[in-house]
Amino acid sequence: MAYTAIDDPSAYFGTTLYTGNETVRAITFDGNSDLDVDWIWLKSRSATGNHHVYDTVRGTQKHLRTNLNSAEGTNSGTDGVTAFSSNGVTIGTNTASNANNVTFVGWGWKAGTSFSNDASSTSVGSIDSAGSVNTDAGFSICSFTGNGTGGASVKHGLSTKPAMMIIKNRDEADSWQVYHHKNTSAPATETLQLNETGATVDTANRWNDTEPTTAILTLGDNPTVNKNGIKYIVYIFSEKQGYSKFGSYTANANADGTFVYTGFKPAFLLIKNTSQATDWIMYDNK
Repeated sequence: MAYTAIDDPSAYFGTTLYTGNETVRAITFDGNSDLDVDWIWLKSRSATGNHHVYDTVRGTQKHLRTNLNSAEGTNSGTDGVTAFSSNGVTIGTNTASNANNVTFVGWGWKAGTSFSNDASSTSVGSIDSAGSVNTDAGFSICSFTGNGTGGASVKHGLSTKPAMMIIKNRDEADSWQVYHHKNTSAPATETLQLNETGATVDTANRWNDTEPTTAILTLGDNPTVNKNGIKYIVYIFSEKQGYSKFGSYTANANADGTFVYTGFKPAFLLIKNTSQATDWIMYDNK
């Protein structure tokens, strides 16, 4: 087991399982510590349905669907995630997250510390940004409005270099873009799309062929990441020893598999074949 500064990972990430009942209810996590959720990802397990994500930066009832390119939607009345609590969320009657007798999974991450950056005042980045960050766990939720200029940069809130970034155009139907620091030997030239099955794509207009730094991420001028006047949300992760790992491996088609060392027992795993068109695969310890 690798050394880690995080004594209780359940304070920063958790998985919860529940069965829908189409009534307003609290969804909680059962870790050693309360999980003050800032980003929650919900998916039906026993029925076909979309993946829905909500976060405290965009606000309650504002959902995005990670398997679709659709723009941000806003639930009405008691639908969707109606509140974030000290150990979970409150969900409403919407069948997408609470259909009667359907089993669901929820993955939750804690950020928690608000940040904002006036780029013209601080000279950090060229686009204003705001969000919520947890430097201990290496997780940030960052929002900004694009300017359509290649090479624009955004303060991401972390003090460590991001290993993975997931960005979505909130206002329009555009694919999710994913940066991963082990996606080929030149990750800043590549992008994956979370809602698509395709292999990695070599392109300069997503990350401007520039790796993120400990302070900023750099954007191209593609509408999926930086269109003038359009709102964006980015979920950003950096590695934390003994808690999170973002790596790559080459498969061997052997029944015994390829051993991938993480240094700890994972609670959540997301895999994508970058060489071929295949689905994204998710596993968790629940």
